Amino acid sequence: MANGFSMGWGRAALQLLSLEQIMTTPAKKRCWQRAAMFVLCILIPGCLAAQTDAANSAKPEAQTVAPDPNTTGTAVRAHDDTYIIGTDDVLSINVWKEAEVSRTVPVRSDGKISLPLAGEVQASGVTPLQLEKVLAAKLQSFISEPEVTVIVSEIKSQKFNILGQVAKSGSYSLTNSSTVLDAIAQAGGFRDFAKQKSIYILRQNPDGTQSRLPFNYKDVIKGKNSAQNIKLQPRDTIVVP
Repeated sequence: MANGFSMGWGRAALQLLSLEQIMTTPAKKRCWQRAAMFVLCILIPGCLAAQTDAANSAKPEAQTVAPDPNTTGTAVRAHDDTYIIGTDDVLSINVWKEAEVSRTVPVRSDGKISLPLAGEVQASGVTPLQLEKVLAAKLQSFISEPEVTVIVSEIKSQKFNILGQVAKSGSYSLTNSSTVLDAIAQAGGFRDFAKQKSIYILRQNPDGTQSRLPFNYKDVIKGKNSAQNIKLQPRDTIVVP
């Protein structure tokens, strides 16, 4: 098709040259004017399309969204209105076109963060979306129409406990994938006299009561009662007698 197109243009050019030899000067001028208009009609749409493509390619990419804790347990996306920020969480705060104000800050033990211009702000107990609105309101006195994005880049407030006959008892950061077996591994495994068949998990219920969930390590690692290897929840306590 490209060869045919080129040959067509070649024949047209030869015809124009032949006509030029027999045409008068005014006729030649009109002919070339029409030819020029014809070429412009072909070229202009192509140029406009190329400019549009270049403009689209120059647009900044959409902001990369941090992973959702419901899938990874390591970060919370911007504008999230479900996750409750807690102490020790690490927040990535971005104020559009204000690099001096944007920064990554930890939530202190008192539940607050410090941000230039905004000062001390309560972060614990609110969602990222709510904190974005609070920060934007505080920055309005200094920045015209501030656009604030809050991402929980590290979840450290959600923890579980493991106590008893393990190598390293204590509190550990909880991820969405943490199970009882994961917790035992994090704690360095059992001590010599651990009762591996009598482990249990203490779980706080929404109504304030506490449930006791059994875990038989010997059975679980043999593929029996695998349902006992439950996914841990915040504030779960694993007891290894």
